[in-house]
Amino acid sequence: MVLRNHSAITEFIFIGLSADPHVEVLLFVLFLVIYLLTTMGNLMLLLVIKADAHLHTPMYFFLSNLSFLDLCFSSVTLPKLLEDLLSEKKTISKGGCLAQVFFVFFTSGTEACLLSVMAYDRYAAICRPLLYGQVMSNQLCAKLVLISWCLASLNALVILLLGINMDFCDAQTIHHFTCELPALFPLSCSDISIHINILLGASLLHGLGTFIPIFLSYARIISTIMSISSTTGRSKAFNTCSSHLIAVILFFGSGFLCYLMPPSGSSWDLLLSLQYSVVTPLMNPLIYSLKNKEVKAAVRKILGKYL
Repeated sequence: MVLRNHSAITEFIFIGLSADPHVEVLLFVLFLVIYLLTTMGNLMLLLVIKADAHLHTPMYFFLSNLSFLDLCFSSVTLPKLLEDLLSEKKTISKGGCLAQVFFVFFTSGTEACLLSVMAYDRYAAICRPLLYGQVMSNQLCAKLVLISWCLASLNALVILLLGINMDFCDAQTIHHFTCELPALFPLSCSDISIHINILLGASLLHGLGTFIPIFLSYARIISTIMSISSTTGRSKAFNTCSSHLIAVILFFGSGFLCYLMPPSGSSWDLLLSLQYSVVTPLMNPLIYSLKNKEVKAAVRKILGKYL
């Protein structure tokens, strides 16, 4: 067996979001604020759900896992982006780059699975309300979350192996602000056709495998809501899943565009990645806190104890 010489390149260089130092300072302030808000928003949800016994239900168990994932997801890319915005040379080691590739796919993949699980939870709550406690038992909820983490880790491991088995000869410049496997493809000096096909297949399998259950759950949910005779009843039923539906649209909309469209190296690719990895983790706690009466009541209750 002949060992391949996986290039002597030990680091990569990001082009970043701007070459203008003044713009970079403004972007640093903007993304620092976003990161702090993302961290505080998701930590707030975690603490509120843990502190209020009324929120110890399957829906909020899944939501607390989602908040933890959003904390991890934003921490994979934003700290490095903030560092690079203040650096003249934006470099990352090859090992660090591959680690970032793995954790981006791991956290985002787990979030996709979890959103799918949460859709089933909403289906059980709206379509089978009398059996909800039996259907969504504590044991089942824990198993569904564990399966989500395991499936995502397996998918991320496959993606990592693709990156490890790519040769890099001379090109070092990544036309992106973070390490994502599609952004590494143009730098490889080996035949990557099989890598592209495997990435596309894995993304389709994982993406559609998590999106189809969401679609089927909402097809049943919409059918059930439309069969409710009173307008008030329909509105109340829809409000129980509207936050989750918005989160699904934000996450899967930008995610499918990021990984199923060929990378062009344009500003559009950067904007999609920013939406996917920076904006979505910020929006999720806002969506679930601003549109959820139970969360708002729990926050007021907790604040009332200390103010």
